[in-house]
Order: sequence, then C-alpha cells, then structure tokens
Amino acid sequence: MTKRKPTTAPATDDPPHLQPGSQVEISSNDPGFRGSWYTGVIIKRPSSKKPNKFLVQYTHLFEDEAGTTPLKETIDAVDIRPLAPRESTRKFKFSEEVDAYYNDGWWEGVITKELENGNFHVYFKRSKEQLEFGEEQLRLHREWINGSWTPPLAGDEQVKESDRAVTEAKMKFNKVVTQEKLKRDNAASKKKSKSGLVGSGEKLGSGKITMDKIFCKGAHVEVTSDEDGFEGAWFAGTIVKVLGKDRYLVQYESLRTDDDTDFLKEEFDDLHIRPCPPEIVMADRFQKLDEVDAFYNDGWWVGVISKVLSDSKYEVYFKATKEEMKFEHSELRLHQDWINGKWVAAFQALKS
Repeated sequence: MTKRKPTTAPATDDPPHLQPGSQVEISSNDPGFRGSWYTGVIIKRPSSKKPNKFLVQYTHLFEDEAGTTPLKETIDAVDIRPLAPRESTRKFKFSEEVDAYYNDGWWEGVITKELENGNFHVYFKRSKEQLEFGEEQLRLHREWINGSWTPPLAGDEQVKESDRAVTEAKMKFNKVVTQEKLKRDNAASKKKSKSGLVGSGEKLGSGKITMDKIFCKGAHVEVTSDEDGFEGAWFAGTIVKVLGKDRYLVQYESLRTDDDTDFLKEEFDDLHIRPCPPEIVMADRFQKLDEVDAFYNDGWWVGVISKVLSDSKYEVYFKATKEEMKFEHSELRLHQDWINGKWVAAFQALKS
C-alpha cells in the first residue's frame, strides 16, 4: 500500500495569500501572455533555497489537451496576488481600464467604444488587438500594491466566490458571435494549454487610416520593444527609411551605439511604432491613480500615480517591474494610447 501525498503544505510565515491552499491569481512573463492573470491555488514553497518561489496549481490550465491534469508551475512571489475584487454590478465607461475574461484568464485592456448592443470594444496594448466583450466578461482593472488593492473596492463589496465561478463558466458561452471564431494557440511552450491574444482577434489594421503619410521618411516617432526590461517604455526617434510591409528603420534621438560613435538604429514593425503623442497641458497637478508616462533613462515609461507627495512631486508605480519611484511634475505626462489611428487619453485624468 502506498501512502497518499498531502495536497497542501503546513502554514508558513508568508502573507495570507501565499499560504498553502490560498486561491490566487498568477501572471506570466512568457511572450504572448504578459498582462494576463490566471486563477490557481498555492501548493507549497518548493524549498528554503528559493525563498520567493511557490508551487502553484492552475484552476483552468492543464498539462494535457484532455484537461485531466492541472498544470503546476513554480512561480515568483511578485507574480502572485490574491483574487482580485470585483463589483457585483458596474456600468463601464469609455476609456476605463478593465480586465477582460478570455481564454480562461483575465487580460488587461482599455474600453475604446460602447456599442449599441450593450457590449464594449476592448483594446489590448501589448498585442495591439481589439475584441468585443459583454459586461459580464469585464471587471475594473486593479493593481495589488503594498498589500492592498488600487483602486479599492467601493463599499468593500465583492462578488461571492460561488457567483464568481458561475460567472466565469457563463463567459465561455457568451462570446461575441459577430467575430470570426477565435483560434487557440495549441503550440504554447511547455505544453501549456494557454492561449494568448496574439493572432486571435480583430487586428486594428482593418479599416484604419492610411499610415504611409504618418510613418514616412523623416517623421518623428516613438518606438517600443518587447525585450525584457523595456516593456512599457517608449523612446523618441526618426524614421530614416521605410523598408516596406509595415517595417521601418528608426534612428533613436537619445540612445547611442555601444562604441558611442553614432545614434542607434533599429528596425520596427507597425505594432511597435507610433507618432509622438500630442501635448496635453495639465492645468492642475496629477491625481492619485492617474495613468502617466514618466521620463527615465531617456525614455517614457508607463505607470500610475500611487501617491501625491506635494504639488510638484509624486510616487509612480510601474506595473511591468512592480516598482515605485519618485518624479517631479515636469518629468511626467498624461498617458495616451495610439488606437486605430487616434489618440486616447487615460480615463482617470479625463473624468475630471
């Protein structure tokens, strides 16, 4: 007779959401999955040699295509958070940051349009895609910062876990029928049955304005990279050559080559280039939760005002690195997204 292995480990001195058996949400840094959160359960801390690592078991992700073996992974503590709170009812608005439930996970996006049928267009910054979702498939986007949710849940009202499970189950059958059937990526690494957003939705290339006049030789632009350590950063440059098929050779305005003999040149596709955003004059100081770009290391990094220190100084939280830094008012600008050939400003600042 073989002994049955315990499913959970004894309690530890870790925060409540990192205790064995706790239900959590887990993010991934794998390409194609950044900006998404999947539900799971803490199994144990693998070993004392890895103090910030935890073994988790996913709720809706499986090792096999039959869905019989739940996927288990060792995850860094910074990529684990409690289950995000959610209002039982909410009226969503244009330009609000939301999480959309798609392919068994919650994906961070922004509402770009309220439709007549009651649904919403949601734009995903990382994949540069736009999909349609019903209200029941959305929740207000929140960040887990220093042990609390930002923004906090109004009235501390939260959907019950039983209701949450029912809601998530219904979401799978309420996908928008006006779109093409969304394909899942079955070739994900480590045989994960995750499906990313890339290549699965309505690309913003359809029906967009002609870009050849905007992205031409000599045009001043901003470019971004998917390389680790540069996610969420935009750097100024100039198009020195149009390479064709939506590809451009860009010379940076501030980044130089390794030998410091010239300004660095790199190729970019149309998903990683945009015009320089128009200036928005702030008549007053920024407010807490305003989404901003902070100028740091020669680039503009997307962040959120986490604390107003004075009339001219702020703490900014960066989602990509989960860090906070202090900035002067002059080092910040209101964050804007280039969506479908138009600039959309951050909701928090617009609402005032």
